[in-house]
Amino acid sequence: MVADYSSLVSKVWNYAHVLRDQGISYGDYVEQITFLLFLKMDQERTELLGEASIIPAKWCWEQLAALSGDELELQYRHTLESLAKEKGLIGTIFRKAQNKLTDPSKLKRVVSLIDAETWIGIGVDVKGAIYEGLLEKNASEVKSGAGQYFTPRPLIDAMVKVIDPRITRSRPRLSRTCKPRWRHFSR
Repeated sequence: MVADYSSLVSKVWNYAHVLRDQGISYGDYVEQITFLLFLKMDQERTELLGEASIIPAKWCWEQLAALSGDELELQYRHTLESLAKEKGLIGTIFRKAQNKLTDPSKLKRVVSLIDAETWIGIGVDVKGAIYEGLLEKNASEVKSGAGQYFTPRPLIDAMVKVIDPRITRSRPRLSRTCKPRWRHFSR
């Protein structure tokens, strides 16, 4: 599976470098890429799956992708502001969203990079792997504070194996009788 997503991790990391060059923090660029990918994937759901868009036409991906320069930056800013005012899930997702991409040429580059891919077909596991890959790359490049965000997958797997969590029928949470299972590890 590594080969399946490693190029996508690199591609998403490259998007992050575009934003980082503008002085945007790691958290901010993950947020901006998330907003843009959300809009792009809504467009793909409409075009590829025939589903109705959940984004008002004035603020959809096509409106952003077709623009450049100051018009693009203005459209993106207004898109974030307007979607934040929507009712329901869209308003919740975009609540307090702000445009951190003030350089129109860098915004255009990120929009073009995202637009060149088809994202809807990527499995959930691959999307998780992309996110983990971003965290791992950030941890290796930014040596401070990365531990609060990144726990390596092998360590997570080992912890789950030892704890051996089980869900009870009566309660949809871990059973209190859950005990570590050390037998999984050989000496």
